[in-house]
Amino acid sequence: MIQLFDQTTVLDGAQILFADEAKARGMDLDAARANTLARRILAAHNNAPATDATLRLRFDALASHDITYVGIIQTARASGLTEFPVPYALTNCHNSLCAVGGTINEDDHLFGLSAAQKYGGIFVPPHLAVIHQYVREMMTKCGGMILGSDSHTRYGALGVMGVGEGGPELVKQLLGKTYDVPAPQVVAVWLEGTPAPGVGPQDVALAIIGAVFKSGFVKNKVLEFMGPGIDGLSVEYRCGIDVMTTETTCLSSIWRTDGKVRQYLALHGREQDFVELALQGPACYDGLIRVDLGKIEPMIALPFHPSNVFPVAEVARRADEILAAVDAEAVQQFGEAGKSLNLRGKIRDGGVWVDQGIIAGCAGGSFENISLAAAILDGKSTGNQAFSLSVYPASEPQALALVRNGSTAKLMAAGAVLKNAFCGPCFGAGDTPANGALSIRHSTRNFPNREGSKPSGGQLSAVALMDARSIAATAARGGRLTPATDLDWKSPELNVDLDYRFEPVIYQRRVYNGFGAPKPETPLIFGPNIADWPEMSPLPQHLLLQVASVITDPVTTTDELIPSGETSSLRSNPLKLAEHALSRKDPGYVGRAKAFQTLEKARLKNPADPELLARVREICAPCGGQSEMEDLFAGPRPLENIGLGTTIFAVKPGDGSAREQAASCQKVLGGWANLAVEYATKRYRSNLINWGMLPFVADADLAKDLRVGDYLVIPNIRKAVEEAHPAILACLVHENGEGGQRKVRAEQIGLSLKELTDDERRIILDGCLINFYNSKRPL
Repeated sequence: MIQLFDQTTVLDGAQILFADEAKARGMDLDAARANTLARRILAAHNNAPATDATLRLRFDALASHDITYVGIIQTARASGLTEFPVPYALTNCHNSLCAVGGTINEDDHLFGLSAAQKYGGIFVPPHLAVIHQYVREMMTKCGGMILGSDSHTRYGALGVMGVGEGGPELVKQLLGKTYDVPAPQVVAVWLEGTPAPGVGPQDVALAIIGAVFKSGFVKNKVLEFMGPGIDGLSVEYRCGIDVMTTETTCLSSIWRTDGKVRQYLALHGREQDFVELALQGPACYDGLIRVDLGKIEPMIALPFHPSNVFPVAEVARRADEILAAVDAEAVQQFGEAGKSLNLRGKIRDGGVWVDQGIIAGCAGGSFENISLAAAILDGKSTGNQAFSLSVYPASEPQALALVRNGSTAKLMAAGAVLKNAFCGPCFGAGDTPANGALSIRHSTRNFPNREGSKPSGGQLSAVALMDARSIAATAARGGRLTPATDLDWKSPELNVDLDYRFEPVIYQRRVYNGFGAPKPETPLIFGPNIADWPEMSPLPQHLLLQVASVITDPVTTTDELIPSGETSSLRSNPLKLAEHALSRKDPGYVGRAKAFQTLEKARLKNPADPELLARVREICAPCGGQSEMEDLFAGPRPLENIGLGTTIFAVKPGDGSAREQAASCQKVLGGWANLAVEYATKRYRSNLINWGMLPFVADADLAKDLRVGDYLVIPNIRKAVEEAHPAILACLVHENGEGGQRKVRAEQIGLSLKELTDDERRIILDGCLINFYNSKRPL
């Protein structure tokens, strides 16, 4: 089904050659390496000399949704923003239906509209389209690059390299700066064969994710889709695979383009944006994923990650064994609350019964997916028991097309509920299942509590990812888990690239498009919840950090660092949102961080405070005798040079969302660093840096002895960052108060910051990106 080749690979027409064979044929691998689509597009957008290992990219367009754009614009205007230099779409697809907080959601939308008017942007009102569907329909140009403040920024199937990053990276683009990244490796994805009827794009995507995620096979690399299997796939099918490549942890993706892509753009009135992207001679890749589409089965990603993948038929066949493993994981993650999930209780009458089905968003809500789901459910019933089915078309133009082709009527007659364009099912706002329920969703993620349940309140439900076709097949059986290939149904003669009719008037009448025509006199409209970022200090000479949280899970998602769902309604108020940091993973974190932050506030208020100085000396005393500590208390007012803050340890933090709040909330609470064995994604590490936090890498053994309440003393850290020291020595102080006696011991540990660019070092030294842009200080 899927084969992975971790070796240099050359594609030469229809031939796949490995390095030795290619060299034997006289091929120049260095020249062939430059011939990949990805490297050609990156080279066209690179502003650094071709000899530099670091790319400095400028993008053709930007896109944000309402969870992130207020913070982006607030950061940019604090850094000197005058006008948007490229098309920038502000969409409103994430929190529109979340009532938490009263007026604050619509307040943010009014802020977004006024910003689009003032700076020359594009404003897409709520309910018209989810972010990525709008970009697909209106902004993609073959050979281009688009940067979005959402992790699923993927438009490769339309010939555009999309990159999802935290908001500060968009701020840099708005200020005319560059996106700096080491030149990525490129992995070919060779598609061959034809999917069986009933096998959809989510099935293909989940199969690929399951094959590559755990090994990190494509982490921070670019996936380039090639092969004869592409020809038989509609553009929407390709987009459905492509958008899920985010869950492989790759950096971006790109596909070859053909007449179907030309036709797609022509249907949307943009045929002039088509360029044929094809290999021009042999192309050399850093690895190969070979996919036989004909062998892909309907797949399911069980809780609690998109990589927890099985064939649907296998889950039905081995239900007790497989679901027992998920139940055990729930107890491991949530303790007593985890026992309420009991997925084995879903096994009855010889099958597995689910409680809810959702088809939605940038992954599931396409015209093709929903049309085929309607065909499967035509004349059938979803039943009148606990199972329910909700369907969200990804845009209003698609919703209108589904009305016109009869799909909406078929779904409604079957008992499905049709809703408007909204990202809620993807991030936990709306359609939250009942306690103990299992929801099957054609959406992007199934992280813990991504569906909106609250284990701290005794609630726990879960999501499994499936394709719309198998969700419809399951709905047709009243909730009994069913792969679409097992159902007797007639696939309609649907040619989505021909049958779909796009109605542009919907956007023409409601979308504000002010690119190139800013109105600087327009005042920004601030709701009462929109707050400026608090003042942030430059990096001190030395740091004393308290370990405020220790997370030993193999991977920590951004949802666990800052929850999605209703807390996101506080997205525009840094102080209020920070109150929810790590609330699902470590509810005591905020209190511990704020308690130590009071010491830093006292230090800044009175650097000569004798009681505080005595406390700091007491903490650092076990580190005495180490030469690196000699400068710690130098000078008449040593507290002026010793910053007090917090850090967290996680084995591999940052999988998932691009939301910069996962980092900024820690900074608002006094965080100065993360300790990690590795970072799950580039975007999370970038977010730490852009908020002035040190992305330390530590030895894996550190977690064995690390405890909440330990202290990390890092002398001369400012000098180490300024001079780009490859290794940084620190002192770890362990305090143990068991038995009523305070026992203290210290050990020297080595830390690394890995490859920081000059600008990244300057940002950390200045304390955050805002300070960096307002500082004239040379390095």
